[in-house]
Amino acid sequence: MKMTSARRAAGVLFVLAACAAAAACSGSPGESSAPAEAASPPGGSPATPPAAKAERPRVVCLGDSLTAGLGLATTDQAYPALLEGRLTAAGFDYQVINAGVSGDTSAGGLRRLDWSLQGDVRVLIVALGANDGLRGLPPSELQSNLDTIASTAQKRHVRVLLLGMEAPPNFGAAYTRDFRAVYRRVAADRQVPLIPFFLQGVAGIGKLNQADGIHPTEEGQRRIADTIWRDLEPIVRSQTS
Repeated sequence: MKMTSARRAAGVLFVLAACAAAAACSGSPGESSAPAEAASPPGGSPATPPAAKAERPRVVCLGDSLTAGLGLATTDQAYPALLEGRLTAAGFDYQVINAGVSGDTSAGGLRRLDWSLQGDVRVLIVALGANDGLRGLPPSELQSNLDTIASTAQKRHVRVLLLGMEAPPNFGAAYTRDFRAVYRRVAADRQVPLIPFFLQGVAGIGKLNQADGIHPTEEGQRRIADTIWRDLEPIVRSQTS
C-alpha cells in the first residue's frame, strides 16, 4: 500500500525529531546556526544588510533552515531566490530577501522581525514553526508568536502569506492536532492566506531531499517555490494593479 503524503511527511518529521539534537535545522535553544547570506540580523555579520541594497519593493521570507537553503551549493538555489526569478519573469521588479536562519523558532523570528521589515517590504512570507515542533514547544506560544508577527506586519501595511508546518508525531496525537490548528487559527484571525503544509509534495520523497532526509534538494526547493508562487503571484499582482 502506498503511503499518503501526510504519512510520508509524518515519517520524515519523526526522523527529524529523533535527530533534533544533532540536526542543523534544530540548533540549540537560544542559538542559531549560520544565517543565509545577507539575511541575518545584527550580530550575524551579514555581507550586506538589506537596507543597504538598491531600494525596490520587497518580499521577505522569514524562516529557518528550510528557507535559508541549508546544504545547498548556494542560496540562489533556495526558494526565496527562485521566487525572485519568477517575479522578474512575470514583470514584477521585486527584491526577495532570504531571512532564513537555521535553528530559528517562531520566537527567534519574532525577535528579528523589526530588522527583517526594513526597507520597502510589501509581502512577508512566514515559514516558521518546524523547530518549535521539534522541541515540543507549546502550540500556544507558537500561536502567540505567529499572531504577533502577522499583526505587526499588517500594521505596517505589509501583506502576509503564512506557510504551515506539521509537528513530529512523537509528542502525541493531541499535540499534532493542536500544532496544526495554530496555523489555521492565525490565518483566520488575521485574515491572511495559508498554505497548510508548504513541504507538501516534497517531504518524504527521497529524490527531493538531501542525504539527511530533511532538507530539500535544489529540485525540492523548486517544488516549494511552485507551491508558494500560486499564492504569492496574485498578492503581488493585486499590489501593482
